Amino acid sequence: MGAENVSDATKWDHEVDFLVVGSGCGGLTGALAAKDRGMDTLVIEKAGVYGGTTALSGGGIWVPNNPQLIRDGLGDSRADVRRYLDAVVGDRVPSKNLDAFIDEGPKTLEFLESTSRHMRFQWCTGYSDYHPEQPGGRPNGRTIEPLPVNLKELGEDADLLRPAALATPPGLFITSKDFVQLNMVTRTWKAKWTALLTGLRAIKAIALRRNMDTLGRALIARLRLALKDARVPLWLNTPLRSLVTDESGAVIGVVAEKDGQEYRIRARKGVLLATGGFEYNQDMRKRHLPEGGKDNFSAAAPENTGDGIVAGEKLGAAVDLMDDAWWMPSFLRPDGINQVLVSERSIPRSIIVDQHGKRFTNEASPYVTFVHAQLAGGHEPTWFVFDHKAKNRYPVGGIMPGQKFPQSWLDSGLVQVADTVEELAAKIDVPVSALADTVQRYNGFARAGRDEDFNRGASAYDNYYGDPTLPQPTLDVLDKGPYYALRVRAGDLGTKGGLVYNEHAQVLTADGTVIEGLYATGNTSAAVMGNDYAGAGATIGPAMVFGYIGARHAADA
Repeated sequence: MGAENVSDATKWDHEVDFLVVGSGCGGLTGALAAKDRGMDTLVIEKAGVYGGTTALSGGGIWVPNNPQLIRDGLGDSRADVRRYLDAVVGDRVPSKNLDAFIDEGPKTLEFLESTSRHMRFQWCTGYSDYHPEQPGGRPNGRTIEPLPVNLKELGEDADLLRPAALATPPGLFITSKDFVQLNMVTRTWKAKWTALLTGLRAIKAIALRRNMDTLGRALIARLRLALKDARVPLWLNTPLRSLVTDESGAVIGVVAEKDGQEYRIRARKGVLLATGGFEYNQDMRKRHLPEGGKDNFSAAAPENTGDGIVAGEKLGAAVDLMDDAWWMPSFLRPDGINQVLVSERSIPRSIIVDQHGKRFTNEASPYVTFVHAQLAGGHEPTWFVFDHKAKNRYPVGGIMPGQKFPQSWLDSGLVQVADTVEELAAKIDVPVSALADTVQRYNGFARAGRDEDFNRGASAYDNYYGDPTLPQPTLDVLDKGPYYALRVRAGDLGTKGGLVYNEHAQVLTADGTVIEGLYATGNTSAAVMGNDYAGAGATIGPAMVFGYIGARHAADA
């Protein structure tokens, strides 16, 4: 993928004011903001479906002080938000970029709600910030999510929405608010009530012939409905090939591929790159990511091969954070699906051990924090170890309590089962005495109610997915065989590294010079969260905000 000068272009095949490359949440928000400012806008998408990695995500949005939070009585002081981000992000990203996110974030959500009837949200009740113990952190969280949506409203575009990684039964739709309750369906009456309501909703949806959806697909569906109302076209199967510049070096368009042919699109006001990260570019992974994270166990969209990042670099754009990712403990199913481990790491009667049979960090910590510790210590392989009571009480890897693991998981070695801890150690090839000692030590902490090694359960985040019926929601003994071990990988939700940009989302060169006409957001850009993760939706929230910022800047410029 190269870059070309306008002198090489004999003609334009299509012209718009503002061109968005990529159809995830950042790109679609940018397109809506551009059209609202009167710009003729087009979205092009590499894949044959729209939604990008957002459609595969939980759809959470971390934007402090947004209108939904204020309606729920959860408004913020700017000082608190800044103190929290200073504690979590530090000086890893430019201060002006943090200021832009803090100040423009609420405006982005206000804009979406005020300009489209489709953009409606709810608070993820009690979903803690990822570091609530830090100054300005909130144990009750700041995350919102889209309300469920009937995909039939999309018409023919419903079939073009990126499919979920895992199919759900007809009529069933579950929000993040539901999910945390349903995990405890064998343990609490509130969870049983939620399960009943979920079932009744499914029956109603089937009876009324609704095609309801939630999470990331609901967010993308709502953005797509807003785009349709705004009459913003979306071209699928149109990958970016290169950026086009004028004699001054300003970006004035792109070369894309359409119907198998080279297609030049002029963008009079600017180009917003929202093409995702480089998680499926194995050469870039091996070149940039650390040992232990080079292999691809990503849950992101497979079309994300770093196209926007490479195109920007061809123009001299600077990059940053290329050695980091939105890490997520995952496991590779025999059918090739990378499945994430979020709630499981907080369930009692479980630990995670490395090749030495030892724990190495707080299992219930935020997923990026967990994998950072895993990579830094060279803990490979790792195993999620739990007992039969845990298996019967809590979902594990999408397998419901009491449900047998698929035979293919057992045959492939993904899951190992043994009657004793010692036999399990032999099966997963870790020192027998070490694993037995680790379990015994952890059980002592569980009985005492305090993890003296890694403080598991000390943070409100740890306990969000824990068992509220226990004195310490994440701590309980492993003492009921058979025992299980699930092979855990260092997966990711996408890469963090990308194009360096300023507070206007303008892409910069290494010396800080603006590349006029070029904007970036989402995982195409270096994460405004730096090496950390403020809360659920801290990928999606900033992507939407800087898409909004970039489009408005282009219109005003």
